[in-house]
Amino acid sequence: MATEALQQEATVAERLRATRNIQRVPTPKLELFTLRDFMPEDERLRLMELIDANRQPSTITDSNGDDYFRTSETCHFDETDPVVMKLEERLQALSGIDPVFGEPLQGQRYEVGQEFKAHTDYFEPNGRDYDANCQRGGNRTWTFMVYLNTPDAGGATRFKVANKMFQPEAGRLLCWNNRRADGSPNAATLHHAMKVRKGLKYVITKWYRELPYRQ
Repeated sequence: MATEALQQEATVAERLRATRNIQRVPTPKLELFTLRDFMPEDERLRLMELIDANRQPSTITDSNGDDYFRTSETCHFDETDPVVMKLEERLQALSGIDPVFGEPLQGQRYEVGQEFKAHTDYFEPNGRDYDANCQRGGNRTWTFMVYLNTPDAGGATRFKVANKMFQPEAGRLLCWNNRRADGSPNAATLHHAMKVRKGLKYVITKWYRELPYRQ
């Protein structure tokens, strides 16, 4: 199954490279892509409404003692909502990943001063809750993230190791492979959702797993 997962990841990267207007960040340290105008405005506005209506404090997997490590709010969507289903279809068309490998979509909302300090999306093999988190579906592979709006100031996503920073831009997608070619977690995917300085920031996040997550 590990070999199949790696083959799938290679196929995803090939598919992304062949996508019109997509850009790969020129770094050998990780596979990181960006695509502008991924979602139309009406869908983005509807998702923002859903996030506002269903948000709750965000959490982290393994507590590190920093109560301000992640200060955003998270929305768990109704997967039968038409706009959520449409986005799932849009992501599948782009990535080619079978939906059974995907976690449910999440939305995040950041107010002024809120952030998610530098972190990786995969579950740390030495983490306290690693076994519990990976029992279903294995570890995370690809991350797909979409900015739903453009804040007035701040809120950039910074990949420190790759020396790349993305300013939030409505409709822009970022996606990256959380693993190296040999399947091990790639620490170079460390990224920081920096503080919003003015306005609000809304994003959508979709994570995929090594093994089927959905039965």
